[in-house]
Amino acid sequence: MSEHGFQVAPWELRWNTLDLSAIELTESAFALSNGHIGMRGTLDEGEPCALPGTYLNGFYEQHPLPYAEGGYGYPEDGQTVVNITDGKIIRLLVQDEPLDMRYGQAVEHHRVLDFRSGTLRRDTVWESPTGRQVRVRTERLVSFTQRAVAAIRYEVEPLDGDIQLVVQSDLLANEPVESDTKDPRVAATLRDPLVAEDGIVRGLRAALVHSTRRSKLRLAAAMDHEIISENGLRTEIHAEEHLARLTAAADVPGGSTLCITKYLGYGWSARRSAPALRSQVDAALAGAMQTGWAGLLSEQRRFLDDFWETADIVLDGDDELQQAVRFSLFHVLQAGARGESRAIPAKGLTGPGYDGHSFWDSETFVLPVLTYTIPDAARDALRWRHATVDKAKERARALGLSGAAFPWRSINGAECSAYWPAGTAAFHVAADVADATIRYLAATDDEKFERDSGVELLVETARLWVSLGHHDVHGGFRIDGVTGPDEYTAVVDNNVYTNVMAQRNLRGAVDACRRLPEVAEALGVADGEIDAWRLAAEKMVVPYDPMLGVHPQSERFTEHAEWDFDATPDENYPLLLHYPYFDLYRRQVVKQADLVLALYLRGDAFTAEQKARDVAYYESRTVRDSSLSAGPQAVMAAEVGHLDLAFDYFAEAILTDLHDLHRNVRNGLHIAALAGAWMVTVAGFGGMRDHDGSLSFAPRLPSALSRIEFRMTYRGSRFAVRITRTHATYELLAGSPLPVTHHGHPIEIGHTPLRHGIPDLPTPEPIRQPPGREPVRRVPG
Repeated sequence: MSEHGFQVAPWELRWNTLDLSAIELTESAFALSNGHIGMRGTLDEGEPCALPGTYLNGFYEQHPLPYAEGGYGYPEDGQTVVNITDGKIIRLLVQDEPLDMRYGQAVEHHRVLDFRSGTLRRDTVWESPTGRQVRVRTERLVSFTQRAVAAIRYEVEPLDGDIQLVVQSDLLANEPVESDTKDPRVAATLRDPLVAEDGIVRGLRAALVHSTRRSKLRLAAAMDHEIISENGLRTEIHAEEHLARLTAAADVPGGSTLCITKYLGYGWSARRSAPALRSQVDAALAGAMQTGWAGLLSEQRRFLDDFWETADIVLDGDDELQQAVRFSLFHVLQAGARGESRAIPAKGLTGPGYDGHSFWDSETFVLPVLTYTIPDAARDALRWRHATVDKAKERARALGLSGAAFPWRSINGAECSAYWPAGTAAFHVAADVADATIRYLAATDDEKFERDSGVELLVETARLWVSLGHHDVHGGFRIDGVTGPDEYTAVVDNNVYTNVMAQRNLRGAVDACRRLPEVAEALGVADGEIDAWRLAAEKMVVPYDPMLGVHPQSERFTEHAEWDFDATPDENYPLLLHYPYFDLYRRQVVKQADLVLALYLRGDAFTAEQKARDVAYYESRTVRDSSLSAGPQAVMAAEVGHLDLAFDYFAEAILTDLHDLHRNVRNGLHIAALAGAWMVTVAGFGGMRDHDGSLSFAPRLPSALSRIEFRMTYRGSRFAVRITRTHATYELLAGSPLPVTHHGHPIEIGHTPLRHGIPDLPTPEPIRQPPGREPVRRVPG
């Protein structure tokens, strides 16, 4: 058992006690999703509950954004994810006594999130206040194969003779939700957000249709049931504005079981009528019931078997991290598998954190995982970006720019960040979208996507950079007045991350237009425009401080005053909650990896010596007040030789939520931090780089691990990489042989395993972190 409550096991997350103080953690950790439907891991009875949550990707309500002082170009409306109609609720009465885990006694209580079956199981022996005992077994799934469907199997077994049981199965809209927001407008938006439009019942089926007041989105939720009982079954069903309920009463003899299978169908639209949506969810339920409970389980297992064949990571040397890495991959899959025409929110569909918004970390952290494991999901996420190009172009025009300015934070593609230094000024989002597009195209050779979406994404983002930047008197191409990934340094000139990523964007647009000139012509691209992109990329300014021998994070950053870390008490982190932004902005203090992230993503733009010096310099100034920092810092620490430090950061990234390191897991999981499990394993310890459309590896292990194995898919081929302290072995599992490099030497991965030695690494100079911000030394366990 981990000291944090979960039992350590390689393929599941198990909680073996009833600890109501930990309910916030378990509700997020046990969340189920397929990228379209999300359900928090609340107890079946609905109460006790820290934060109820059922979500549909892209379903939101609008609210006015508050400004003390308005300004030209400020976004007007915010968007907030809505807790939709809850179909998870199944209440049980045992001889008129409601099963409530706060009363009576939980003689046994086990909950298991199974990474291979894709289900959440629960096994509880409950003794009522008057001494009657029942065993309740439940299993819940959100289907990967039937996108609009979820299902629950609920079984009750009397343990002390014949008993009367009553089960209430609900669809409940407008559940009371306690909001953490300090904005009264957002709080008002979340209070009773759904307006009832229709409700029907038929047999054991019920459906409710609702809409939102301001965003005018319409939602349909439906449930149907199969009930197995030996005798004395009586049912009734009714629907109100915000509640539909099936009540089933049965006299259940000792030694037998009352079994209810509940099927749920969900759908939403901005355009379709209530009858059309009701028909859609009826059809989803018909398909689910035709498949049946056993069939849904079988489909779920086959889907996950295929995923783990491509995506599994094996670690020898730390059992808790082995569990955590699979937990991370499972939740990344859940966030992106069937999102299709929608964004991947920063919290996935595990909670309402960040108002359900998607950020740049989807493209930078999550999409690489999907690109190399389940590329269709990466393609669909990029298609969502492409579907919002018109909104991004409109936003650029509002700012006096050309091309597409993608939003800092959004649900539907429109900018809804009210803080412009971190929002509007963070133009690097455009380069992040382009970067994910370039990587996806190189990894898949997906010409149809390139024609339909990819070229336009690259062209419109390239146009943004040429209109945003300018050539100075020395001939260099500058991008001034922007904010990079580090939110403690805002509105700066020539942020290195932004510039080198924009450089890749511009070159990628040139290459795409040369490959598909007819598509470029349709987008109005002229030769002179391509020449301008090429020249801007060639002349891109990348600041360098020759006295210190490092790259300033942005122009003149290394001349700023140092932050007084010695005088900063531990309780004053994160700094943004205890110090004014203007003070952070003018000092050398870094919230999250910025320049260091550039060293990883654009490693081809820096020498090995520059990387080592830059890593050391920024290591002593980065406080990791963001969950996005530990992963990239781990990757670069591994590259420059600090393998044990990389291991500590690796543990921090993938235990962010399981250990609730940021004390906010109540609002959902950090999907990008969880994606760090793959990033650090594959790019850090595996040394994988994908610059210029080719793969290279430079694997090395930290002292705590004796072996790592990971799998990838690339251009239709699947292969495995196995790493020990002294050797790396490459093996093709399916598809055609692949040329790659191993520590700079060309090799070809084929069906016969290739074993290559790992060269010794020179001992690097020691590096240090700000006092009190060192990562916790990981003791393998």
